Amino acid sequence: MAQIIDLHTHSTASDGIYTPTQLLAHAKEADISILALTDHDSTDGIVEAAEAARQQGIDFIPGIEVNTDTHGGEVHVLGYFLEYERPAFQAILKVLRDARERRGQRMVELLNEQGVHVAWERVREIAQGSVGRPHVAKALLEAGYVQTIGEAFDTYIGTGCPAYVPRYKLSPEDAVRLIVSANGLPVIAHPITLPGLTELRNWLPGLRAAGLVGLETYYGPYTTQDEQALLTLANEYQLIPTGGTDFHGPGIHPTPLGGRAVPYMAVEQLKAAAAQRRGQTPPPFELPPPVAEK
Repeated sequence: MAQIIDLHTHSTASDGIYTPTQLLAHAKEADISILALTDHDSTDGIVEAAEAARQQGIDFIPGIEVNTDTHGGEVHVLGYFLEYERPAFQAILKVLRDARERRGQRMVELLNEQGVHVAWERVREIAQGSVGRPHVAKALLEAGYVQTIGEAFDTYIGTGCPAYVPRYKLSPEDAVRLIVSANGLPVIAHPITLPGLTELRNWLPGLRAAGLVGLETYYGPYTTQDEQALLTLANEYQLIPTGGTDFHGPGIHPTPLGGRAVPYMAVEQLKAAAAQRRGQTPPPFELPPPVAEK
């Protein structure tokens, strides 16, 4: 019987709905045997998740998801098997989380200016950890302005909507180097949502040189054709094809926790690559000057 694997999940340590402990309980209910926690710009949930995974008998992989920006849109970079306790690494994550906080506050300000009254204090209570758009969406839902989380994104806080605010982000190459600085394994997340496979192909040589090791190939709603195109790229650039659901909680993404088949070979390859890096002195990373927020 094939193992159920999910290498892309989120908790309340960033913008997920469930605490790390609750997430692992749901993973157990879904018969997941291997799970990675990949919160946005935060590793605060890893210790709790690792203990919950031990209690549930689930093989746990510490991870992160770093948001970046390009001229063509957002690019997210996952990192696996991080030595996340490194002080320099945590200092940079704090800068990124502070940017998230400012972004959330500005979204609430824009909503209030448009007569959509949501309290920043309530968004902060909902978030518990690092603030993200799903927390603003939940506040909108509670206040009765929308009927679903998805409607909040579509109407108010999605890209191009009245209360959307861009956030300071690293470049994709910087995100790869940041993850490498913690001896982690960088993987491009959900690449089909990028500006296009042609542009992705143009980026890959530079990202590979910066330390990229994987490409998220088995993702949420991807079709067989999508997977095949990404497998071709992964093979061409000698990247590990990984996968997951990008689970944040019910109503945020269409794919349920553990609902995307991921080959065990992806885990084997990640573990082998992590073993090679373990104990090595990684290259240092210096945070580039911030991009002014709009």
